[in-house]
Formats: sequence, C-alpha cells, structure tokens
Amino acid sequence: QVQLQESGPGLVKPSQTLSLTCTVSDVSITSSDYAWSWIRQPPGKGLEWMGVIAYDGSTYYSPDLKSRTSISRDTSKNQFSLQLYSVTPEDTAVYYCTRRRKLAFEVWGQGTLVTVSS
Repeated sequence: QVQLQESGPGLVKPSQTLSLTCTVSDVSITSSDYAWSWIRQPPGKGLEWMGVIAYDGSTYYSPDLKSRTSISRDTSKNQFSLQLYSVTPEDTAVYYCTRRRKLAFEVWGQGTLVTVSS
C-alpha cells in the first residue's frame, strides 16, 4: 500500500524558507505512471495546488507561487521536497504531498501544519 509522509518544521519565521520532505513508500517516484505534487490549505480556506515534479524530474509550478517555490527530489531515498522562500504569515497552512495519476490526486499524505510566525 502506497504511503506518503510529510516531514519538516512546524514553525517558520517570516522571511525564512519553509522546507518540507515527502517520503514515499511502496512505489518509485521515478515510475512513469505518476507525478508528485504539493498542495496546501490555509486555515478556513480551500486547497491550493503549489506545484508538481514528474517522474523524469521536470517541475511545474503555480503561477502565483512560481517565484518563491522549488520542488526537488532524492531518488536514492524515494523522497521529494518543497521549498517555499520568503514566507509570510499568509503561508501558514496544512501542507500535503500527493501522488497524481493522470488527472486524479489519488493518494495523499496526512498533512503537516506549518505556522509562519515570529
């Protein structure tokens, strides 16, 4: 059974970089069947897609976040990571890593709350 697990600090100071890692079990992130995304949900708001890394390592980002977002991977650890630069309190959210197959986000991590505060 495929599992995704987010990890990283739960508190980040304004202007710093938010860094999260998603560890994937039971399927390789290099499988051409899937792509791997980050999605977040601020308190009281809807889901926001942030970006994706494909099986070949290519990346695509939300236009709204592109200037501040980077997604990378470590294939030896079967992990992919998110970096969000120059964070503000508006970046406080539950962050999810997900597996996408075709147009469906079919597997989600449990989510991790990241609070941006001094």
